[in-house]
Amino acid sequence: MNRDSSLLSSPSVAQFKRNSFDLESHLQDFLQLDQEILQAKLAIAKDSLAALAHQEFSWTNPDYFYQEKVKENYLFELSAWHLSSQEYIGETLKLIDNHGSGKVLDFGGGIGTHALAAAMNSRVEQVIYCDLNPLHHQFVRFRAKQLNLDANKLSFYTEIPDQLKFDTIICLDVIEHLPSPTAQLKKFYNWLNPGGKLIINWYFFKGFNQEYPFHLDDPKIIESFFQTLQKDFLEIFHPYHITVRCYRKNQSLPEEEQTRG
Repeated sequence: MNRDSSLLSSPSVAQFKRNSFDLESHLQDFLQLDQEILQAKLAIAKDSLAALAHQEFSWTNPDYFYQEKVKENYLFELSAWHLSSQEYIGETLKLIDNHGSGKVLDFGGGIGTHALAAAMNSRVEQVIYCDLNPLHHQFVRFRAKQLNLDANKLSFYTEIPDQLKFDTIICLDVIEHLPSPTAQLKKFYNWLNPGGKLIINWYFFKGFNQEYPFHLDDPKIIESFFQTLQKDFLEIFHPYHITVRCYRKNQSLPEEEQTRG
């Protein structure tokens, strides 16, 4: 059986497709909400977060919004998306299961789906979960405990020290929230070990109805991002019908042309 066919029965993917790693139950227990209130909050989560962002989000200090302002709103919005997108996210987890190995960084890990899946992978030695939101940290720790994951396999950071190196970096639904995605891409390059993989996507769009006011859509910044991506990384083909892409470092560049920050 080759690797692609074995992914069809991957325990982490199968478990996610059953119940999103028991996300709804985790959310209800963590926030101590009854089922009716939880369902009501999930139903309006996207609109509630957009309304909050229109009032409170500013590109002059975006971190403050995610650290101090979103509170439970982001938990509900992310959970609603994951619960309604099990097939799509399941395909993403196949990609992570296929290419994740060694020391893994989940950058902007949110409610922890990708970090938890990576921690279930026997080829992954350690998972670093990184997120600005302190409530997200608490929730992912809670979820890991509920899922009986090895506590020593998961570490939690709000910032990544430059000296850390990784074999796999996951950055999903995050890069469009940053004021300088190019700068972050350069950091990813420097953080990756030789042969390391970057699993990433982007959505540089505020939405047809401005439902994503915290998404970057500046054409010049976006162009710079793609120029750097195409210069410093080589795409690795995968068969999954998702917007997520997988890359490795372009180490054929002369050393003086390689990204250093």
